[in-house]
Amino acid sequence: MIPVRDKESFYTYILRSLKDGETYTGFTNDLRKRFKQHSDGLSRSTKGRRPLELIYYEMCRNEDDARSRELFLKFGMGKRYIKNRLKGFLSLTG
Repeated sequence: MIPVRDKESFYTYILRSLKDGETYTGFTNDLRKRFKQHSDGLSRSTKGRRPLELIYYEMCRNEDDARSRELFLKFGMGKRYIKNRLKGFLSLTG
């Protein structure tokens, strides 16, 4: 069995701003550390949109797959996929 957390895993993730409801999509090899960086205001792209919540993530086995998935989820069909995937959650949270 492959462990869920290891040094070889990469994560594509989506954060939602509790301030303005907008989302941010990114990827990392350490999801906990990266979320803390966003929460602490250490990321320029989300600094002014705090507080944030992690609303979605996927694990990939390599960096290229995570980067490709990030780009897919940011635009067009990928944005629609996430909207449909999180329809119940997003409707509950406004």
